[in-house]
Amino acid sequence: MNSGSIKRETEEENKSTKESLYQNNTNNAKEKTGSEWKLSIPAISLEATIAEGTEKETMDLYIGHFSETSKTNGNIGLAGHNRGYNVNYFSNLKKLKKDDEIVYQYKDFIETYVVQTNVIIKDTDWTYLEPTENNTITLITCVENEPEYRRCVYGIKKE
Repeated sequence: MNSGSIKRETEEENKSTKESLYQNNTNNAKEKTGSEWKLSIPAISLEATIAEGTEKETMDLYIGHFSETSKTNGNIGLAGHNRGYNVNYFSNLKKLKKDDEIVYQYKDFIETYVVQTNVIIKDTDWTYLEPTENNTITLITCVENEPEYRRCVYGIKKE
């Protein structure tokens, strides 16, 4: 056996392991949420599963839900990685513009939101995640090389 065939076998094993982990994690997300829970943003070709919590372990595999925020009516808060991890669902949030659509699904609740703002905020600014009477969605991610700041995309229910 030469080193080339060993490398190919290792790459195939790694791919198989990653696919198995992804399938197991997808099943675990469904168990964690009890149903379909996903986010779609057509303007940036994003389709991703959401799981409860914003811990690194959750966001390494899914978009994380801020447990302090609503899952349906009110303000839905989500977080995700944008670079440097195996899963960087929010890598193109900076490209979103006013009126781009965000489609959110939790169980039988499906809602379309339109982007209102795409701004940089301090990492201590939690005002965008506060409860709202209107149906809104807030997406949060880091800002490259700016650890004290976060990108915040805020959308309102499409009329």
